Amino acid sequence: MDLRKLKTLIDLVAESEISELEITEGDGKVKIVKSKPQAETTIYSPMAMPAMYPGAMAAPQAQAAAPAAPVAEAEAAPEQEEGYVVKAPMVGTFYRAPSPNSPAFVDVGKRVNEGDTLCIIEAMKLLNEIEADVSGVIKKILVENGEPVEFGQPLFIIA
Repeated sequence: MDLRKLKTLIDLVAESEISELEITEGDGKVKIVKSKPQAETTIYSPMAMPAMYPGAMAAPQAQAAAPAAPVAEAEAAPEQEEGYVVKAPMVGTFYRAPSPNSPAFVDVGKRVNEGDTLCIIEAMKLLNEIEADVSGVIKKILVENGEPVEFGQPLFIIA
């Protein structure tokens, strides 16, 4: 399936009320599932604790409250930079260039227009071009080439 067609389908699912879309085209099959925004999750969950350890319930709850502040600070750190934050629309591997021998799509200080390709995220052997949502100048690149990225992780700051 064509990468542009796949990106269009992902955008359509994201903007619509449907939560899942499955398409079969030739030998290929694509299933797009919209993730629900999750509230803050903790490592310890009462559901995850074995029933045979009733005393273990009190300690993890006390520990779970402590990491909440550093997580909030870590998430707020990229936001302190002024400008528009481009976030990863999926989980995958971040690449700044179309191939190892090619120049990067963008560098700090480069002017970009809305729709310009900023990077590629490889997810399940598919190369997904990530485009600029706004026009401006690349102020900061927050991810190194070849690093794994999470959904919603800040990638670029455009001012």
